[in-house]
Amino acid sequence: MKIARFSHNDAITYGIVDEQDLVVLAGDPLFAGYEPTGARVPLADAALLAPVIPRSKVVCVGKNYHDHAAEMGGVAPEEPLLFLKPNTSVIGPGDTIVRPTLSAQTEYEGELAVVIGRIAKNVKAEDALDYVLGYTIANDVTARDLQRKDGQWSRAKGFDTFCPLGPVIETDFDPASATIETRVNGEVRQQAPLTDMIHSVPAIIEYASAVFTLLPGDVILTGTPAGVGTFVAGDTVEVEISGLGILRNSVRDALPVS
Repeated sequence: MKIARFSHNDAITYGIVDEQDLVVLAGDPLFAGYEPTGARVPLADAALLAPVIPRSKVVCVGKNYHDHAAEMGGVAPEEPLLFLKPNTSVIGPGDTIVRPTLSAQTEYEGELAVVIGRIAKNVKAEDALDYVLGYTIANDVTARDLQRKDGQWSRAKGFDTFCPLGPVIETDFDPASATIETRVNGEVRQQAPLTDMIHSVPAIIEYASAVFTLLPGDVILTGTPAGVGTFVAGDTVEVEISGLGILRNSVRDALPVS
């Protein structure tokens, strides 16, 4: 089942994708379930938004592919390397990534994103998928020069627009059978099977939920494969995961602060 959050006739609501239509839901399925209103909206008439706005946090895993760890100049850590992005960094499909004036090296990182469906604390890996609502696509946009300069990653990862999510949440998805590909202006930059992840989704949930409580709507970004690189104003960045669709965002430079 594909869940969409969308805008139509100046209203924001949720729906289930049914071929070329959206079956309108009575509320946010995280809290209101899947009660249909009886209304349908053609997909062509709706503007898809970020399928979820995390209630508290976006949890990210760094260096979760051996080849990416190597291209960053090191080896992958033995345990998941966690960091956070603020929910104010989230944008949706078709929204514009804004390159901040503070950075001269802004880079894409295509990733699988996991949407938490219920409160999770000290969850065991064997039970972890019971706490997952579904999966979507993410771009962990990074100001690489600031990441190197700061030594920690909050500023480099946390700018507004630095967490595109979408296009929808798929509740029936198996990462073991999927591949990820990132393109800039149609040119393939990243490509890998999701099975190349070092730490699996259940292992990440177990590790993260031992640190902090995961709330419904929180999102986990599971790491990026090798091939990260820069983009500039005017570029279009696409992240595609088989079975989840394509997350597409254009890029512009921030306006100078007067």
